Amino acid sequence: MVEELVTAGVSVAAAGVVYVMAAARVVKQYERGVVFRLGRLRSSLRGPGFTMIVPGVDRLRKVNLQIVTMPVPAQEGITRDNVTVRVDAVVYFKVVEADKAVVNVEDYRFAVSQMAQTSLRSIIGKSDLDDLLSNREKLNQGLELMIDSPAVGWGVQIDRVEIKDVSLPETMKRSMARQAEADRERRARIINADAELQASKKLAEAAHQMADEPAALQLRLLQTVVAVAAEKNSTLVLPFPVELLRFLERATPHASQTSYTPEAEQEQGAQRTPVTPRVPETQAVLQAALQQVQQQLQRGAGVPESGAAPSEFGAGTAESGTPGANSRQD
Repeated sequence: MVEELVTAGVSVAAAGVVYVMAAARVVKQYERGVVFRLGRLRSSLRGPGFTMIVPGVDRLRKVNLQIVTMPVPAQEGITRDNVTVRVDAVVYFKVVEADKAVVNVEDYRFAVSQMAQTSLRSIIGKSDLDDLLSNREKLNQGLELMIDSPAVGWGVQIDRVEIKDVSLPETMKRSMARQAEADRERRARIINADAELQASKKLAEAAHQMADEPAALQLRLLQTVVAVAAEKNSTLVLPFPVELLRFLERATPHASQTSYTPEAEQEQGAQRTPVTPRVPETQAVLQAALQQVQQQLQRGAGVPESGAAPSEFGAGTAESGTPGANSRQD
């Protein structure tokens, strides 16, 4: 009898241990337990720690409340300004209502991933290339709103969305590089032109100052000679100011307008070059010769009248055909 009682007690104890082991559950701090009793959702969620369920009747499902980092695969699309790009992003989200995340959506991770890819492609089509490259904060906010709107009904909260990289075609990269180079070259030319303008103004002021003080030009010339000679060069290039030439031109008297004679050469004892007559005298001589030729053509003989001096250009041809005749045959 005693043995039967002991055996029954051991059996009950063993059954109790098995029941406790089957009913015992442990929920971690970052998890929440959703209990289904006979397929129906229990209103109360199981918090972290030790909890018990009815074996065979209840089913406990744990939901992670930590922030999930999900990369969005690179999506290829065409921007609003017709540029083909590949954009990838990353989504940070967490579950705030465990019961909705289990009941309202089959797999909230997959749903968020698909919604992120669709929203990313939509953002690419609505944006320009410059916005994708420089105005990412605004695009991140728009993308976050597009994903968060349907995720609210799933018990999921989108923490933030970040666009990681924008891949451009090689031709577009070269075009952008050329554009940047052209812009920098334009700015360099503007800076150089501004420097030339300022330098020209300073040089003009210096020129006016030297014009008032002629000695300043000579001092500047000596400074230039000293600067060139400091390099210990074998050849010294000496600049000759144009103002000095003008000074010499004003100081030199005008030469004689007539040709030099042998007597003048003997008196002066130097070789001289004949000076060209003045323009008015040359015009007078040409006009006189032209009048003589016209008179000869009117008479039809080609020679001047008797007693007239022959022209400087020589007598014409007579009617007899003898060149250079001084009288006309009757």
